[in-house]
Amino acid sequence: MAVDYVVIVVYLAGMLAMGWWGMRRAKSKSEFLVAGRRLGPAMYSGTMAAIVLGGASTIGGVGLGYQYGLSGAWMVVTIGLGLLALSVFFSARIARLKVYTVSEMLDLRYGGRAGVVSGVVMWAYTLMLAVTSTIAYATIFDVLFDVNRTLAIILGGSIVVAYSTLGGMWSITLTDMVQFVVKTIGVLLLLLPIAVVKAGGFSEMKAQLPTSYFDPLGVGGETIFTYVLIYTFGMLIGQDIWQRVFTAGSDRTAKWGGTIAGTYCLVYAVAGAVIGTAAKVLYPKLGSPDDAFATIVKDELPMGVRGLVLAAALAAVMSTSSGALIACATVANNDIWSRLRGVIRKPAGEGEGEHDEVKGNRAFILAMGVAVILIAIALNDVVEALTVAYNLLVGGLLVPILGGLLWKRGTAQGALAAVAVGGLAVVGLMAAYGILANEPVYYGLPASLAVYVAVSLATRPTDEAILTAWRERLAGRAPEPRSEPAVPTHQ
Repeated sequence: MAVDYVVIVVYLAGMLAMGWWGMRRAKSKSEFLVAGRRLGPAMYSGTMAAIVLGGASTIGGVGLGYQYGLSGAWMVVTIGLGLLALSVFFSARIARLKVYTVSEMLDLRYGGRAGVVSGVVMWAYTLMLAVTSTIAYATIFDVLFDVNRTLAIILGGSIVVAYSTLGGMWSITLTDMVQFVVKTIGVLLLLLPIAVVKAGGFSEMKAQLPTSYFDPLGVGGETIFTYVLIYTFGMLIGQDIWQRVFTAGSDRTAKWGGTIAGTYCLVYAVAGAVIGTAAKVLYPKLGSPDDAFATIVKDELPMGVRGLVLAAALAAVMSTSSGALIACATVANNDIWSRLRGVIRKPAGEGEGEHDEVKGNRAFILAMGVAVILIAIALNDVVEALTVAYNLLVGGLLVPILGGLLWKRGTAQGALAAVAVGGLAVVGLMAAYGILANEPVYYGLPASLAVYVAVSLATRPTDEAILTAWRERLAGRAPEPRSEPAVPTHQ
C-alpha cells in the first residue's frame, strides 16, 4: 500500500495548497462566496458535477448496483435529471438575480418577509448535508489507513474546513476541479473497465446473476418516484447548488455548463451501477452493499491505481462536503446572524469594509466546520439525518421557491404558510410513519402546494413595485446590490 499512501498524501497536500492559493484571490465578499461570479464553461461544468456527485453517488451508487443491478443507477440518474432541469429552465434567471442565498431570492420576490424562516430550514438542510458527507470519511480512511471512525472524521473534516476557510469559493472551486478530474479518471476510466473485465465481461455477469439485475426498473417504480421527489426536486432548490449557479460568468455558462454537468451525472450513474453489478459477481456475499466499492478497489486494482481510485472516492466526498459547508456558513451568516444582529443592535458603521465581510464569512465557515465535525462524531444514523434534511427542504421550500419563479400571484403570506405547513407536515408524518417512510414527502408536498395557492389567492397581491423590481433583476437589468460598504481610503 506504500505507493497508494503516497498518492493519497500528495492529493491531500494539493487540496491544502489550493486553499492557500485561493486565499490570495478572495479579497471581497463576492470573490469569497461566489468566486466573483466569473467562472467559464469548463470550470463551471466540472465544479458543478463535482459537488452533486458526492460520497452517496459514488460509494452509495456502487452499493445500489450491488443490491439491485443496473436499476441501482436511478438514484444518481434523478440527481442528474434535477441538475438538467435546473440548468435548462431556471439557472440563467437565478444567475441574473446576483444574490448569495436562496432566502435572499425569496426576500426579493415576496418583499422581504419570507426569508427568515426559509433561512433556518435551509441552514438545517445544508448542516445535515455537510455532516453526512463528513461521516463518509470514516469509510474511506478505514480502508486507507485502518484508523478508527473518530480520527477519520477529524482528519478528513479538518482538511476540508482548512481549505474552505482559507479561500472560500475560490479554493473550493479549484479543489473541485481537481476532484472532478480525479473522479473521472479513477471511476470512469479505471475502475469501470477493470471491474467489468475482472467479472468476466457482461456475458458472464448475465450468466451469474438473476435477470432482475438487468431490468431497468428492477429497483421498483415507487422507489424511483421517491427518488424523483427527493433528489430531482431537491436539486432545484438547494443552497449548495444555487451557490454554484451564482458563480457562473454568464447566462450561457449557467445554462449549457450545467447541462453538460447533468449529462455527466447520467453517465456516472450508469458506471456506478455497472461497477456494483460486477462486484456482486466477484463478491456475492458481502455484509453490506455499501462495502462493495471499498472491497473491489482493495482486492482487484493494482498498486498505484488503487490509490488513485480511493483518491477519487475521497474527492467525491470532499467536493460535496466543502460545497455543503460553505452553503451552511453563507446561510448562517447572511440569512440568520445578519438579521439577528440588525435586531439587537444598529448596523455596522462606516468603518467596516470588504475585508471585514470576508473575515466574517471566513469565521462562520470555521465555526460551522467545527460544529459539523463534532456532530459527525456524535451521529450514528447517516441515512436518517439526510432523509430529515431532504424532507424538510422539499416539503417546506420547494413550493414557495418555484412558485415565486413561476407564478406572479404568489404572495409573502402564501409563501410563509407553505413553509410552515409543509415543514410541520413532514415532521409530523415522519413521527407517525417513521423517518425513512415515503409518506412524509408524498403528503407534505401537496399540503404545502394547496396552502400556498389558497393563502395567496385569499390575500392581497404582491405590491407592483416589488414585482417590477423583481422582473428587472430577473432580466439582469438591475445592478448587483452592494451589501458591503466601500473600503475607506485610509485602509
